[in-house]
Order: sequence, then C-alpha cells, then structure tokens
Amino acid sequence: MNRTKKLRPSGGYRKTAGFQTATLIYDATYWFCEKFIDSRSRTLDQMIQAARSGRQNIAEGSRAAATSSQTELRLINVARASLEELLLDFEDYLRHRHLMQWPPSGEEAHTVRDLPKRFRSDQSDQSDLTDLTDLTDQERWELYAPWLEHESPEVRANAIICLIHQANYLLDRQIAALEAAFVEGGGYSEQLAAARLVERARKREDLQRESESGDSIPPCPQCGKPMVLRTARAGINDGKQFWGCSGYPGCRGVVKV
Repeated sequence: MNRTKKLRPSGGYRKTAGFQTATLIYDATYWFCEKFIDSRSRTLDQMIQAARSGRQNIAEGSRAAATSSQTELRLINVARASLEELLLDFEDYLRHRHLMQWPPSGEEAHTVRDLPKRFRSDQSDQSDLTDLTDLTDQERWELYAPWLEHESPEVRANAIICLIHQANYLLDRQIAALEAAFVEGGGYSEQLAAARLVERARKREDLQRESESGDSIPPCPQCGKPMVLRTARAGINDGKQFWGCSGYPGCRGVVKV
C-alpha cells in the first residue's frame, strides 16, 4: 500500500535515547516513591507527575513535529523543565536526610553514566554490536537494576540523578537542533507555503513542455487553470470537442478546439 510522504517527519520517539532514558527515570521514580516516600506526602505525587511529564511531553512533542515545529519545541522544553524539577526533588531528598550525593566526577557516578559504553564493549559478538536503544524496556531496566533496585535509598536516588543528567543533556542537544532547524528552514506553515510554490512551478514547467511539443493544453481565459478536453452532449455542437475549464462548475471558461 502506497503511503503519502509527510512534509515533516514525526513519531519514532520510542527508539530515541532521550525517551528511553526518560522511561527509565519514570519507572525508577515510581518505585522509589512507592518504597521510600510517605504515601500521604504531596511530594510523592509531585515527583511522580514530574517524571511522567518528562516522558509524556517527549512523546507528544514528537507527534506534534508533523505540523508544528513551535509546538514540538515547546513540549520538549516542558519535558526538560519537568526533569529539572525532579532533579531538585531527589537532591532535596538526599540533603534533608543527610545522605551523600555522589560527586559528578566520582567513581559511582561514572559507573552509572558509562554503562552504555561498557555494555557495548562487553558484548561477545563484536560483529553485531548494539546499544541500549536496541533493547526492550525490560532489558534496559535489568542493566540498571543493581542501582535502581538497591535497598539503599541513597544509591537509588543518586543513580536516578545520574539518569536525569543524561536525559537533560540529550534534551538540550535536541532543543538546540530544533532551534537551528527552525531558523534555517522555518516552521511548518512556511515549509508548506514553500512546497506549494515548488508544486506550482512544476505545473508551469509541465504546461510549457507540452506547449513546446505541440500538444498544448491552453489555460482557462477566465481563471488561468489548465483546460480539459470535453465533448458536447447536446445542442448545435453535439458531438464536437471543446476545451472546458478544469475548475468547472466553479468556472465555466470555454475555448474552441
């Protein structure tokens, strides 16, 4: 089945590292709150909703890309802001309980942050290397399970903080690329107008070639649209051919053959 080509691509977010990392963050936050946050606390709902917003807005922004680059940019920025809010919540959790936050340059943070690189280097079949984006959500979770399922809230919170930093880095790159593309190519409406101009130019070139080949299709003298060869079915011209406007019945322009 032939499918019409879209002017701008959309979707495909499930295979992106940003969305997959946001999914890890959402799942890890949900189970962290379930185990370590008082169910009566407003913080529980706020953290889960922030994690969910990060993930859902990436998906929604990807789908909006087909018709509005501005909407896509806005939603990706919302996702980025939601994850930043969640980052502060986890940092607050550690600080308020006098738990240690891993330094960015520390061994523990490096171990979690470099897991994608280590996963590739540890694969036995070097001829068919994959990365984390090729795994299922469950397979990806199992790689991080030693930290995200740890009995210590300190380890879990720090591992999630590492993942949030990774997701924010990926989203910052995506936002920068979207902004550059918008400046260079314009938004959806501008691209649609440009595509329409290209199509009009193509039609004019087709008419010109047909005219030069001696098989000319005249334009309508009233509206300028291409004419269509028709045959009269009644009256004194019954059976005779004539050029009728392709915009009929909106336009009734006629040219004799």
